[in-house]
Amino acid sequence: MKIVTANRLSDGRVIYAGVDNQPVDSIEQASVLDDTAAEIVLAEVAGRPDVFVNPYLFEVSDRTPSGRDRLKERIRSAGPTVGNSLLWEKA
Repeated sequence: MKIVTANRLSDGRVIYAGVDNQPVDSIEQASVLDDTAAEIVLAEVAGRPDVFVNPYLFEVSDRTPSGRDRLKERIRSAGPTVGNSLLWEKA
């Protein structure tokens, strides 16, 4: 099974293709697709560069990233890795 992911054009955040190929912020809201459907959805969101930047597929097992890119996708799904470093700049 696969999920379509990309970055959102407006803010660079990780997004996923959800119901009706709408962008969602959480992997829990992403549509889990078989190989054929995943290719179709990937083509559809690739045609929306105003929202989805550099969309691609990755493998999942029970909404948990699997396959060769599992570590990368687990990090991406958890959000930014910079922690609170931006808060210190404002202080």
